[in-house]
Amino acid sequence: MSLLQGALESDAPVSRLHEHQSYDPADFPVPTGREEEWRFTPLRRLRGLHGADPLPEGRWTLEVTPSPEVKAEKAERGDPRIGSAYVPSDRVSARAFASFAAATVITVPAETVTSAPTIISVRGEGTEGAAFGHTVVDVGPMARATLVLDHQGSATYADNVELLVGDGASLDVISLQDWNDDAVHLSHHHARLDRDARISHTVVSFGGDVVRIVPSVSYAGRGGDAELNGLYFADAGQHLEHRLFVDHTAPDCRSRVLYKGALQGDGAHSVWIGDVLIGAEANGTDTYEYNRNLVLTDGARADSVPNLEILTGEVRGAGHASANGRLEDTHLFYLMARGIPFEQARRLVIQGFFGELLDKIRVPDLRERVSAAVEAELG
Repeated sequence: MSLLQGALESDAPVSRLHEHQSYDPADFPVPTGREEEWRFTPLRRLRGLHGADPLPEGRWTLEVTPSPEVKAEKAERGDPRIGSAYVPSDRVSARAFASFAAATVITVPAETVTSAPTIISVRGEGTEGAAFGHTVVDVGPMARATLVLDHQGSATYADNVELLVGDGASLDVISLQDWNDDAVHLSHHHARLDRDARISHTVVSFGGDVVRIVPSVSYAGRGGDAELNGLYFADAGQHLEHRLFVDHTAPDCRSRVLYKGALQGDGAHSVWIGDVLIGAEANGTDTYEYNRNLVLTDGARADSVPNLEILTGEVRGAGHASANGRLEDTHLFYLMARGIPFEQARRLVIQGFFGELLDKIRVPDLRERVSAAVEAELG
């Protein structure tokens, strides 16, 4: 039996080309865990976010610290900006879309270069009940902006983030999952890039019991450029899942995906799914995705699945790679042979492993905070 036949017989999707999308949660069946998009996620630990039963309202706060040049406002359901760039593609995302009370809308005027990052801070105040959020960031043509999404506390939280990047504009996004150990967070981030637009999107996941972040990108014009980066560190019992989808729908666009993670402790589990679709009209596409995981102890597990679907023969470049393994003995030996004790040598190697991604965090205070979090994990 061929691989394709096996996929068809198991009802698993073989393409993202015709992905089901809807704003209505009822259009998605309650997942059982046998579906391709849910087979790695521990559904029993989601506290009903994926189910059909009503959930009591959770306790949480959201605070926006905007850059002086941008406009931050609340928008009620029905505002035409909400849902203009993204249609949910799974039940939890659709439920979050149907359940949020008010959206946070950040508007960056055309040709504006912001002087400071805009920071959206989400603070959970307990795991009882569920909280739902929605954020829209609209970057005008030729503008430049930075957005920080900072998640802390204890919560059961699901949200959607829409990122609209206008012609020739540039947006840097850093999403930090620094939850307490009991938090559950499921989130979709979707970026729509207009002509010659650029986005740098970095996900950092340390805290939480179950964290599932789903970034996606689509291109609405020629010349778009997307960099999707991720850094994560899973401890005993944690489930950290990142599922990416880059939908090349316009010619002469570029994408680069780089995710690195480390795992330690019994039951630590990371999942990385990287889907790239190059449409028939996307001539001149240049894309590459890479995932690497360091498994530091026995009992930890890393799943890594890159997928690349190409529907045109006119591409500049397309590739993917993933690797899971332990620390290189040669690296440790090199340092220890020069008098560096084992624990310090181990720490230096892991810091070097994450160094490339730390350099991509262009907000100095946040970069130092993430570096300190890596240090704390190693301690």
